[in-house]
Formats: sequence, structure tokens, C-alpha cells
Amino acid sequence: MPAIRRRSRHTAATPALDRLLAVALAAAICAPPIVLGQTSSPPATATLRTRVATLASERFGGREAGSDGERQASDYLAEELTRIGAKPLPGRTSLFQSFEFTGGSDDAGSTLAIEADGTPRAVEFQAPREVRALSFSDDGTVSGEAVFAGYGIVVPEAQGFAYDSYAGLEVKDKIVIVLRYFPEEAEAKTKGILARYADLRYKAMAARQRGAKALVVVTGPNSPNAGELVPMTFDTALAGSGLPAISVAGAPATALFERTRPLREAQQALDGGNPHVAGFALDGIRVSLRAAVSRRTRTGRNVVAYLPATGPLIQDKPWVMIGAHYDHLGAGANGNSLATAADKGRPHLGADDNASGTAAVLAIGEALASQPRRRHVLLALWSAEEIGLVGSNAFVTAAPVPAGQLSAYLNFDMVGRMQDNKLTAQAVGSSPGWASLLERANVATGFDLVAMADPYQPTDVSTFNQAGVASLSFTTGVHSDYHKPSDTAEKINYDDLGRLVTMATAIARRVIDAEASMAFVKVEPPTQAAGRAGIRVFTGTVPDYASEAKGLLLSGVIGGGPADQAGLEKGDVVVEIAGQTIANIYDYTYALELLKIGQPVAVVYVRGGERRTTTLTPSARR
Repeated sequence: MPAIRRRSRHTAATPALDRLLAVALAAAICAPPIVLGQTSSPPATATLRTRVATLASERFGGREAGSDGERQASDYLAEELTRIGAKPLPGRTSLFQSFEFTGGSDDAGSTLAIEADGTPRAVEFQAPREVRALSFSDDGTVSGEAVFAGYGIVVPEAQGFAYDSYAGLEVKDKIVIVLRYFPEEAEAKTKGILARYADLRYKAMAARQRGAKALVVVTGPNSPNAGELVPMTFDTALAGSGLPAISVAGAPATALFERTRPLREAQQALDGGNPHVAGFALDGIRVSLRAAVSRRTRTGRNVVAYLPATGPLIQDKPWVMIGAHYDHLGAGANGNSLATAADKGRPHLGADDNASGTAAVLAIGEALASQPRRRHVLLALWSAEEIGLVGSNAFVTAAPVPAGQLSAYLNFDMVGRMQDNKLTAQAVGSSPGWASLLERANVATGFDLVAMADPYQPTDVSTFNQAGVASLSFTTGVHSDYHKPSDTAEKINYDDLGRLVTMATAIARRVIDAEASMAFVKVEPPTQAAGRAGIRVFTGTVPDYASEAKGLLLSGVIGGGPADQAGLEKGDVVVEIAGQTIANIYDYTYALELLKIGQPVAVVYVRGGERRTTTLTPSARR
């Protein structure tokens, strides 16, 4: 499961859907259970253990997308699928679906030159020791006067706390210098608010919105990692920030401030969190900088196969898909790791995340392979889930089996660490049929079942929900080993994993043999932003999280919602809202906090290459 800006696994469903689920589950208790025959008996614990242990072994090095370990793991999975009788998809000769993605970034020769009045020539600094582009920087060469904007933080009015690093500063067409992090000595509540808006992407957006030419980030002498460059960790949003952005080491930072005020003194004045401490122009200083980013393209591999129908094929959506991601974090170098300093650089073996889900898919496929089937069963093992659902999105985009042919998708992500017999089923609201199937299948397995309507989860179920497929995702929840090297095979509860396989196989059998396909219901996404007095702002947009578009690509809009009423459609690219330019998903998320319920705002979007403008009126949801 990716640790990126996505909603929690435990995001609550809407109250209306909660009530519907309660009614459906209550009714299902009175219905007869799904009968589990001999062929649906629990899988051998030894087989589950072997598959999880193999995938989570040092041999595959953490299965990072695009790595040798991922390729070796995919070879192993293809062998296992072939062994249970699965075949390449119709028209294909291989079980592999390759796709390209941006797998990291490097500095490609960024520079900084500082020219002070009265000096004969500029002082120059270069990558890699003294200058480094930020991973989300646009490429570019700019020059201008320099302005220090403190921590570069702007807190929206909706937070009830006035803090604007740009108050009283004129930064248009200038180079903005900001401190990394946030005021460390502020009182706890203030510090919590400021920390929320200290993300470097947010700081870049704030500078860009005010007309800055470029952003320079300094790790101040009073901060953690004082004087160090910002690491070029992998950036999960592929779009740039809309302006050149670099970080500089201690020597360039000192040179920037030597004519005005020592940097240490300037930072100390800001560190209490006092919103009235202002930034200042770096008089007599002119900056020229070049930001250059080289983005590495890598190739990932999904492993996809199918079990052909054995009886008369049901024509109403004749496919059922069962899937899980098999990739993980490698050595944890790309920013998603939660490892301690002592474990830094060790392989993140990902036994629960998500060798457990992968083993479950193989076991379900193995059980179904020996049974009659009236629909084709597509077994899908995704890569690059951890960096933003890239593999499953690649499948939907290429559409070797169109989404319109899928009756249902069952997803398994972190299903190996059962706690207190609790099993969570997510995306139950995506079809009115799920609640009944879940409860009836659970009669035989006896989990403490938690049904969540919300399909907008940080896992591949979100991809297929957005494609209009009735989807269901299982998880046993997050634990203390999540995204750490300590997520190892011996910690998996194989007996409970086998029980889940038994339950899921029964549900799959019912969907495979049903004359009617699973009806799809579009669930209203959870609230996107909170406005004043706890009232929530709702726009009715469904972002495409994996897009490389400059702006916000919409994967859909909610029927009857504000975006729908404004005339926005799937495929539109929002480039400006409420006067804020939108370069990526992060810009859009921050801009939502500026909106007010019932107050119309202008939205600029691109459709078919044509730039258009509409008016959107956010509504409220409590």
C-alpha cells in the first residue's frame, strides 16, 4: 500500500451509505449462507507460507517497481500462475504487461551565482555539493533580485490562524529564498498548523502564485539537518511545480545573507511562530540560477493471466478480476519508508504489504481452477502500486480486457496480519450486491467483519472503481511493521489468511456464476476539504492521481455535484481555480482550502486543447 497523499485505509463511509450497509447486512443475516463445498476448503497453510516467504525473501530485495528484484518476482509469479493452469490473456502470448513510469530523478547540473553590489564578479556554486534541484522543479535558468520570505508558509484563512510569510513583501519577478521545515519553537497547536503547510510543494506553489521567478530552499542553522541539501527523493506526483526550485548548502546560504542579516539571527526571530515577524529583501544581492532535473524512466511489469470459462459463457460482463499488487519499497530509498535510522538502507521485504495479498490471489485462483466457471477469471498481480497505482492504471489504459467487460474486481492488500479477528471490506458501496454476499460468505468463516462503503482507497481498488467496475477490497489493517524492513514472513498469520481465501473464493464463485453482473454504483467521494466552523467544502471532482498532465486531470465528476453543474467532465484538465494556478494534484488540494461554501469561483480548464472558463459553486457537506 502506498504511503502517498491518499486517504487512510480507515476512511469512514458517508452516513447515508452507512445506513444502507446496515440495512443490507441485517437482511443478509436472515439469508441462507453461501455453501462452501469440498473444492472451497481452506488452502494448505504450507503453500501460503511458501509463497509469502519466497516473495518476501532477500532474493527479491524488496520488489521495487522496475528493479531486478521486481523482475525476478514477476518471473516467479508467472511460473506459479502457469502451474495452476492460468493462460495468457486472449490475443497475447505472455503473462507480462510491461509499462514505463518515472522512477526517480537526478540533478542534471544545477548552478547558483550570487552577485553582490560593489563586488567585481559573482560567486558561483554548483551541483552536486552546494546546489541541488528539488525533485519537482521545472527546468529553467532565471536571474533576479532576492527576497527572503521566512519559512515560506501561508495558512489559509479557514484555519482560523493568520500566518502569511509573504505579508508586506513584494516578490513578483524576484527569486524567493525560504527556510526548510517550519518554526520549531512554536507552541504545540501553532506548530501543528504550520507543519501542515510546510510541504515544499506547497511552498513552491505559494511563491509561484505571487509571481516569483524561482524558489531557493535553505536548511537553516537551527533546523534538523542544518546546512544540508534537500534530498532528491522520488516525487509521487509526476507534474512539476511550475517554476525552477533548488536547495542550497551552508556556504551559498551564508553568501546570500551576508549583506543584510545573519541567517541564524533571522531564523531565530521566526522560530517562535509569531505571525508578525516579517521577511525582508536581500538588498544588494542579485541571484542567477539554473535548475535542471533528469527524470529516470523505468519499466515495470504486471503479471496477468486468466482461467477460461468451462461452461456456457455468461454474456453479461463475462469477466471477473481478482488482483493484488506484488511490488514493495526495495531498500526504501524513494521516500515511502518508515524505517528507523538503524534500519536505513535495508531491504523492505513486504511480507504483509503485499506478499500476503499476492499469495491470496494465487490461492483463490488455484481453488477456482479446479471448479466449473461460467465467466472468465482474470488473475492480476500489479506492480508500481506503491508509487501511485501506476500498474493498475496502465492496465486500464491499455485495456487488454475493457473495464466494461468486468462484472467485478476483488482486491487484496495487506491481509496477513489479522488483529482480534477483524477483517475490513472496503468499497462495499460500489455495488448493492456486496453487503449480502459478504455476510452470507462470512457465516462459514466467522470474521468480525467491518464493511466500509468508501471505494476511494490508497490501493488498486480505486483504479477500477474510477473505471466503473463494482469493486471490493480486503485488508486486515496497518501495523507497527508497515513500510519497515521488519515486515517479514514469520509474522504472517497463515491460518487466518487461509480463512480469508476460503471466504473470498466463495464470493468469487457466486459472482462468476451469477446470470446478472454486479451492478455498479458511483459512491460520492469523501470530503475533500474543510472550511470554516467544521463545515466541509465539496466540489464533486474525482482527480486522476496518476496523471502526468500539467494541471489536474479529472477522472470523473459526481453526478449533480458542483463540478457537474459547472459543466466539467471526465478528461478535463483544471489549470486554475479561484485565481490559483494548478500545476498538479497538490496545487489543487491546497487550493480547495481557499474555497468557501456557496461562493462561486472561476475555474479555468482545458478540453480537447481548448482553454475554457466556467463558474463552480462549492457546496457543503457536514
